[in-house]
Amino acid sequence: MFFRFFPALTLAAVSSLCLSAQTTPAAKSSGIDLGAIDRAASPCNDFYQYACGLWVRDNPIPPDQSSWGRFQELAQTNRAILHGILEKAADEKAKRTPVEQKIGDYYASCMDEKAVDAKGDEPIRADLERIDRMTGKETLALEVAHLHGEGIGAFFRFGSTQDPHDSTRTIGQLGQGGLGLPDRDFYLKDDPKSLDIRVKYQAHVQKMFELLGHDAAKAAAEAQTVMDVETALARASADRVSLRDPQKRYNHKTLGDLDSLSPSFDWSAYLKAVSLSIRDLNVGQPDFVKGFGSEIANTPLANIKTYLDWLVLNHAAPLLSGPFVQENFDFNNGILQGVHEQQARWKRCVVVVDRDLGEALGQEYVRQAFGADAKERTRKMVGEIEAEMAKDIQSISWMSEETKKQALAKLHGVANKIGYPDRWRDYSTIRIVRGDLLGDEERAAAFAFRRQIEKIGKPVDKTEWSMSPPTVNAYYNPPENNINFPAGILQPPFYFRNGDEAANYGAIGAVVGHELTHGFDDSGRQYDGEGNLRDWWTAADAKSFKDRVDCIVNEYGNFVASGDVKLNGRLTLGENGADNGGLRLAYMALMDSLAAHTLPAKDGFTPQQRFFLAWGQVWCQNITDQAARLQALTNPHSLGRYRVNGVVQNMPEFETAFGCHEGQPMVSANACRVW
Repeated sequence: MFFRFFPALTLAAVSSLCLSAQTTPAAKSSGIDLGAIDRAASPCNDFYQYACGLWVRDNPIPPDQSSWGRFQELAQTNRAILHGILEKAADEKAKRTPVEQKIGDYYASCMDEKAVDAKGDEPIRADLERIDRMTGKETLALEVAHLHGEGIGAFFRFGSTQDPHDSTRTIGQLGQGGLGLPDRDFYLKDDPKSLDIRVKYQAHVQKMFELLGHDAAKAAAEAQTVMDVETALARASADRVSLRDPQKRYNHKTLGDLDSLSPSFDWSAYLKAVSLSIRDLNVGQPDFVKGFGSEIANTPLANIKTYLDWLVLNHAAPLLSGPFVQENFDFNNGILQGVHEQQARWKRCVVVVDRDLGEALGQEYVRQAFGADAKERTRKMVGEIEAEMAKDIQSISWMSEETKKQALAKLHGVANKIGYPDRWRDYSTIRIVRGDLLGDEERAAAFAFRRQIEKIGKPVDKTEWSMSPPTVNAYYNPPENNINFPAGILQPPFYFRNGDEAANYGAIGAVVGHELTHGFDDSGRQYDGEGNLRDWWTAADAKSFKDRVDCIVNEYGNFVASGDVKLNGRLTLGENGADNGGLRLAYMALMDSLAAHTLPAKDGFTPQQRFFLAWGQVWCQNITDQAARLQALTNPHSLGRYRVNGVVQNMPEFETAFGCHEGQPMVSANACRVW
């Protein structure tokens, strides 16, 4: 995945202002934003500062954001388009298609703040009353199944996945979950910041229960119960680095195995409640299942009910009345991410519809924002980057011919999905009721959960997408061996139609190379060309690969995110490796292009310099200390500054382009290279 956003709101993913790269006249000529460049800085000492220094100075973080960068700028442009689509679709007097009715009425439900406020906590009362009626733990499986059907992650996650050893079939999957804080380490670490966050989280939980009408003493006791249950689940949870390892994530288990791991939970009743009959499945984290079983066996039913109440309340809070929305924002966005004020309601509502009905909303977005020739232009560049990777694989000295043959077979099997699905998802069975916001969300969640369940036992549909068309992102899917580029990212500043070729290679070309390299990163390399989890490497080649990626681990592990928190080199390894490999592949493609025809200097920069500047300016970013810390602890992507400097200091081509010399910070004495 090219980038993962931290939301400025629980309901929102990203937002921004107009793209300076679209509005700066010089940028139209050179493909770069000349107004962003800090010419007082040396590109050889700090290339990020050179490429982005004035942009960082002139683009402070908006008060409703935790960070502000080029991704958010583009997402804001896309969101404005979606806003117009939804405003039109929400007009009941207009002639609307069934798709327009669903997205328009869902948006209208969200925008009717007066009606939402008037309901208070009434939309969750049925769930709370049902939980209260539980008479024994033997009914817990039925309640968990009910909550999962509403999109509420009670205790664990359940869904479907491709069989790691037979990528043509879909199997059931069970994974860890049930936490209110962003990661298990937030419950387990004893540094002052972690301790402070836990105190504030518990106070937040208490406040939320008070908003339900509970007195302070009762709410405080409930908050302590929630913290106790979640801490027990956190102790049983795997860390994020382990979660990146596909071998550790695959554990074939039978229903009998589940019963042995956690006999206190009625797995047969759960599966029956979700209308599923299976004899085996993948259990991502068996130790968690065992710990979960111990927790429910040793926890009084009253405490389990309190925890389930919290899950219902926490899930629904962004869609309830104003006091719940504000308290949810104050903790999850204010304390955890340093955001000062909520986004405008229309922005949050656009994101809600995009999240739940993304391919319905995306149809009109594609018509308005994605030109008829966009797929073909992107496909051409993808082909060029793939050809460069084939050359790279053939030329590297550390890999044997045997493994190279397997790598090339996998590369040639990569499928490309560009822009939007060939077949749009059918949402016709979802009932959207204007004026019933939480009900609409629950029915959309039920639809999504049911789709997951119904896939089990069926052939894998590789035409499906995991992102909606307006999303500013891209991803590689290892079990399907395909790379995916939503229409939302195929826009400036990543791609300028008829723009400077050098800059386009440095931006969208690097995105393509990044996703392609994921097929051969520390995780992706463990899958073969058919998407099966299979070791196709010789032992010697695997060791050579590990030695090279360890260099990247050590390099990025020394970068400081915020205060005393450094990046986690193991957690970010896959993304850092994809950045390094992706930019190198894009540069190789540019060099081949320059061999065929000459590009002139523009705005005082050579084509090679414009290439690197385009890469650097994609990552221009301001971020709060809180959000930087959160990203370093939980996100597999490095901060923008290090995505720029970490890569260019490993590339002799950068050194040549800007005339750098040994001893300068952007010239690494021990440059890392895998691909």
